[in-house]
Amino acid sequence: MGDEQRLSAEEQLRAAREGFESGRDLTLAVEEEFALLDPETLSLVNRFEELETAATGTALEPHLAGELIASEIEVKTGRCESFDEAAQRMGERREQLYELADDLGIALAATGTHPWSPWQEQRIIDTPHYRRNDEILRYVAWRNNSFGLHVHVGIRGADRAVRVCDALRTFLPELLALSASSPFVENVNTGLHSARTEIFTRMFPRGGPPDVFGGWDEYERYVRFLYETRSISEHTQLWWSVRPHLGFPTVELRICDAQPELDEARSLAALSYALAARTSRAVDADEPLVLPPHRLLEENFWRAIRYGLSGELIDLATGEVRSARAAIEALIEWVQPVAEELGVAPYLTVPDANAAERQIARYEEGASLRDIYAEQVVAGEAVRG
Repeated sequence: MGDEQRLSAEEQLRAAREGFESGRDLTLAVEEEFALLDPETLSLVNRFEELETAATGTALEPHLAGELIASEIEVKTGRCESFDEAAQRMGERREQLYELADDLGIALAATGTHPWSPWQEQRIIDTPHYRRNDEILRYVAWRNNSFGLHVHVGIRGADRAVRVCDALRTFLPELLALSASSPFVENVNTGLHSARTEIFTRMFPRGGPPDVFGGWDEYERYVRFLYETRSISEHTQLWWSVRPHLGFPTVELRICDAQPELDEARSLAALSYALAARTSRAVDADEPLVLPPHRLLEENFWRAIRYGLSGELIDLATGEVRSARAAIEALIEWVQPVAEELGVAPYLTVPDANAAERQIARYEEGASLRDIYAEQVVAGEAVRG
């Protein structure tokens, strides 16, 4: 059992259910993962512990976390009561992190993968949690040099949280297509728009879209089965792209690639938040929701990985094939009333080109991977004005 699991699995599940039943609706928190780079070569550097130590006693300290490898760092907004608050904190956290890193001579970037640094040169950070995952996963953990953006949304009610997760599965490909930022890895153009997703969700057990559970009891039976069969030792080993979080009364969306630009990170967080809010309203009103089987959802998932925002997605209710942009625009229209109510609507945009498309266009113009990645580094530094 993990360090956070001083309670038995049974006690933890009971506490998680109670947390959801007494939780608050539509709070949110955003987590962003950044690559730590040598400022001259822009290669990954194993310097997380230096940043962590330098943050001690600063306003940033409680909002920093390690994320598997020592060449990566995560910043968190903390729980926010509104999206405007979360958007402001995303900017503040980035600015604080960039200032701290700059003082140590560390550059930062936020794309789903690093274009060339070998995974063999990245060190797993020395914490009990990551030592356990290293022992369990071995090559799967070593290979996972990836960077994402996660959004936690408070959902009150245990059954309700699971039903919201069930429905949000359907929208994962749209969020992925919009967020794709990782066409390059291992010094090649992969031909994918999100190599990160292929590396992470295809390799990790219990990754990608989960099954439909229908309610808390079925979900709890499954998690209890995993503990009883010693398939997991802590609840975070459910690495799905959307999940009810057993440590917080939130639904966590984990599908998005990291974003070089703050405005696009905010827009993705806004759409994730609006989708969770709109879906919770639909659950409350017993609106018909599309809950496709995994075999159909998989078709859109692959399309989003391969072609991103440039491709097509299937309307799984009708079978119509349409552009990814049109599918995302339809989602924005669906969430619009709730988005306006929550003050999220101004953040909901579909860019002319997302991060993957911009990088691929530069590659096709003949730019080197280093030059393209340097442009992503510069885009991130814009947060400092």
